[in-house]
Amino acid sequence: MNRNSNRQWILRKRPVGDIKPGDLELVDAPKPTPGAGELLVRNIYLSLDPTNRIWMSDADQYMPPVGLGDVMRGGTLGVVEVSNHPDFAVGDIVLPGMGGWQDYTIGHTSGPFATRKLPQLPGVKLTSYMSALGFTGATAYFGLMDIGQPKAGETVVVSAAAGAVGQIVGQIAKIKGCRVVGIASSKAKCDYVVKELGFDACVNYREEDVTQALRAACPHGIDIDFENAGGAILDAVLANINLKARIVLCGLISQYNATGPVPGPYNFTSILMKRARVEGFIIIDYIDRFNEFAMQMAPWLMSGQVKDRVDVAPGLENAVDSLQKLFTSANTGKLLVQIGDEP
Repeated sequence: MNRNSNRQWILRKRPVGDIKPGDLELVDAPKPTPGAGELLVRNIYLSLDPTNRIWMSDADQYMPPVGLGDVMRGGTLGVVEVSNHPDFAVGDIVLPGMGGWQDYTIGHTSGPFATRKLPQLPGVKLTSYMSALGFTGATAYFGLMDIGQPKAGETVVVSAAAGAVGQIVGQIAKIKGCRVVGIASSKAKCDYVVKELGFDACVNYREEDVTQALRAACPHGIDIDFENAGGAILDAVLANINLKARIVLCGLISQYNATGPVPGPYNFTSILMKRARVEGFIIIDYIDRFNEFAMQMAPWLMSGQVKDRVDVAPGLENAVDSLQKLFTSANTGKLLVQIGDEP
């Protein structure tokens, strides 16, 4: 649906703990007009990610925090409505970089978040360009392959296994010949990653002693941990790591709403005793290698070797409430908001 105005979520306050009413405000703004060399993009899908909560804070982080009074930052997928650039036509489906929590965005054709035209791959849904073929899939791919460096026969543990990144990590690890054990928040999520995605086992952290359950599920120890949760989950993993284990530190979602000091891992000495390597990474460091990832992921996705599940909430007005699902483990797969209709 085309609009004459542009709804925008504006950051009004920096949240303390959980996001509360009044921290963000939905306002109506004029529909933007593209300048020379620019595009007007109508946003269709908005990506919701744990890092949204980081960007709302003024803590030290990998990008400047969203400014008070600014449109909330977020990745989008959309369709070109006006093009002032010869390489783009009206109707092109594009990724306009950080399009933000709004109906319309101005697409730029240069810079680190330049607008990219999407290829039309047979059998690939638009939502997959925000999931397995988007930054989510690239995060899983580069984190596992570059930092984890999996070898056939090794054991890989994935926390938040049924989440956006975790679901992709486990499937790539299986393609590479690894034993894959997930950690998730419910029986339904454990069933999903084992029965539908092919994980070898899954630990329900809300119903099991994670340290003991990992010991049973990983009889030969843990070689790679793809860490999305942190906190007690990471501690349980560290109690079971092997010599020369690799800890791929992708996220610490259990800590993002903390209002006080967060205890460090109690089993930190395992890193020394097992001579393990811990490395954090941010996907924006790999933007220049995105084509390398896409050339690997596209055939996996089209052949069915990799599946992706998306959790789509309707309506930009529901973005804040939908984001909370990430912190209550209410979503399965990649979380999106559908802002407008697909062409």
